[in-house]
Amino acid sequence: MTHLLSVDDLGGASGIEEVLRLTDSFVEVSARSIPKVPALRGKTIAWLFYEDSTRTRLSFETAAKRLSADTMNFSVGSSSVNKGESLRDTARTIEAMGVDAIVVRHGSAGAPHRVASWVDASVINAGDGWHEHPTQALLDCYTIRQQLGSLEGRHIAIVGDIKHSRVARSNVLAFSALGAEVTLVAPPTLLPPSVDTWPVKISNDLDAVLPTVDVVYLLRMQRERMTESLLPTLREYTAFWGLTVARAALLRPDALVMHPGPMNRGVEIAAEVADLPRSLIIDQVRNGVAVRMAVLYLLLGSGAELGTTAEERVRA
Repeated sequence: MTHLLSVDDLGGASGIEEVLRLTDSFVEVSARSIPKVPALRGKTIAWLFYEDSTRTRLSFETAAKRLSADTMNFSVGSSSVNKGESLRDTARTIEAMGVDAIVVRHGSAGAPHRVASWVDASVINAGDGWHEHPTQALLDCYTIRQQLGSLEGRHIAIVGDIKHSRVARSNVLAFSALGAEVTLVAPPTLLPPSVDTWPVKISNDLDAVLPTVDVVYLLRMQRERMTESLLPTLREYTAFWGLTVARAALLRPDALVMHPGPMNRGVEIAAEVADLPRSLIIDQVRNGVAVRMAVLYLLLGSGAELGTTAEERVRA
């Protein structure tokens, strides 16, 4: 694998599981008093972020530094993009400086794919428009596996703004590949037109779904991507599809709550629910570093050898 642009690039369940097994090694590295290994010493990784980000950007930067890679930060606000430079010219300029990988986040679907066609460096999709966010899906799979042992046969409800969510698209691919049953819960206006082709069930009744799930995964209302009025008010959305305290009481005692962040507390999730012991939101952030270490190592370190030999090299 040269690039990670989509969950499909991992080649199904076996590829996803290989990344998750390698992540175990990097979780151990992150727990050390000095959480650093020389696995990517001499490699250079650049961040090409055209959208704001906290978790994803800091997570990738931390992952690269723990692997001893050099990093190159690109800020759209202070770059030649403001002078009209194209994405292609920006990407090729960065590559000419000797980078081995470019992590791309862009508001347009397909932008990382275009960058990958223009450069020889490895390209990682850190979120493109409504399309995908594969490393988020990987860290979510790892977090669930950490708590439940496996996704096989588990019932996961993804709730909220499915239409505009790249996280939902990647998670549906990854969760279903690992054997989970996925139900999308949303008002009809927040479902994508192509949802009939997805390997999921559809429901508009959150109260009916909650008692049956192992994991409820809340999505943020992405008002910045909405070009039309899809809901009367946020108050109405919360009344029907928000995970309120009363609604959380419908969950089984061992059911888990997840959210990719940033959260709109009081809209898709009540503040009290976000802070419950069953909430894995901070675990998701923590695991994101180890998962992204695994992805970077896969692309730039071990190449194709991801079995025992790779794991032994990580621990060295």
